[in-house]
Amino acid sequence: MHRRPGLIVAALCAAEVLSMAAFAMFPALQPALRPEWRLSNTAAGWIAGTYYFGYMLAVPVLTGVTDRVDPRRVWLASAALVAAAAVGFGGLASGLWSALACQFLAGVGLAGTFMPGLKLLADVTEGPLQARFISFYTTSFTVGSSTSFYVLGALADTFGWRAAVLSAALGPAAAWVVVLALLPAHASRPFAWDALWQMDFRPVLRSPASMRYVYSYIGHMWELFSFRAWLVPFLTFTSTLHARAGGLRPTTVAALIALLGVPSSIAGNELSTRFGRLRVIPIVMIGSLVFSVAAGFSSPLPWAVVVCGCCVYGVLINADSAALTSGLVASAAPDVRGASMALYSMLGFAGAFAGSLAVGGVLDAFGGQSIGSWAAAFVAMGLPGIASFFVMRRAAAAARTACYSG
Repeated sequence: MHRRPGLIVAALCAAEVLSMAAFAMFPALQPALRPEWRLSNTAAGWIAGTYYFGYMLAVPVLTGVTDRVDPRRVWLASAALVAAAAVGFGGLASGLWSALACQFLAGVGLAGTFMPGLKLLADVTEGPLQARFISFYTTSFTVGSSTSFYVLGALADTFGWRAAVLSAALGPAAAWVVVLALLPAHASRPFAWDALWQMDFRPVLRSPASMRYVYSYIGHMWELFSFRAWLVPFLTFTSTLHARAGGLRPTTVAALIALLGVPSSIAGNELSTRFGRLRVIPIVMIGSLVFSVAAGFSSPLPWAVVVCGCCVYGVLINADSAALTSGLVASAAPDVRGASMALYSMLGFAGAFAGSLAVGGVLDAFGGQSIGSWAAAFVAMGLPGIASFFVMRRAAAAARTACYSG
């Protein structure tokens, strides 16, 4: 255990927030970019989802090699890529294909910061505080996404969307400085090119304890990131039906909803630690499914009701985030922890990609921007949670059987 784990955790959390300044560069600006670039909802879904597709392809390499390569090197290179992708989007993107390229590169950069950062944290912490530190780190992702929605929305209203995205590129640049200055290098882990193709996921696939978290994470990520990708367009559509209370921008409301994920994720992890993950997570999942349907059908209701419904839904989606991740870390053997997190993250973001694209397709299939199409889209967001619910319930039943037989 590192002598100053608190400093390392604080630096990693701050760097994660800063590195995500451009996270919402398409979701926050989609209502303006869709008509400007003449995009269908399906095309918008491709742009939103390609961010997660880039993450999905890169994470097995950029996280898996951290079992043999200094994670700090991976993090620094990836943060630089995020900054470059934001500059490209703000300065050059002019339609579907250029936006896809920039989103893909930004997703690759996220793959090399989020999970390798978690690996850095796991390597310097241990014991009963590790789960709490992990919950702090995973919620810093939520803080970063919330800040990105708010800042990009505010800057775009004042200076235009290109200036907003270019300004957001300063965040990952600042994060690069933080990690370089405050995190120690691991000289005992020299770079090895052969590590890029020697990752072995077989021990992870053979571990039922790890795989139940992987399977549940797929449904969780489908729901969480399709909600984040389409929340601002949904609120923008709903605001055309009613006067917006308090004059709040949809991006501001989205930022507040995302920020609620911070106490939600921490509280969910604490409850899981106290009462058991296999008890708490299924309850959260079924509640999230119920509110996905409720939020989707709420658009004709008063604006305050819509916002409250989305807030509750956002809280429930995030409540099992840290619990799932800390469960995966706790179940993984130390020598394959990097590979476990790589598989977990890769398949989870495959769910995020599929969910973002599916929502756009559902919107177009049900008539585009309409009350009925949005209701169907929210149902599509929540449905995979049913599978995750049954995975965790089955794991809980197996654990009870093992306890009784023991």
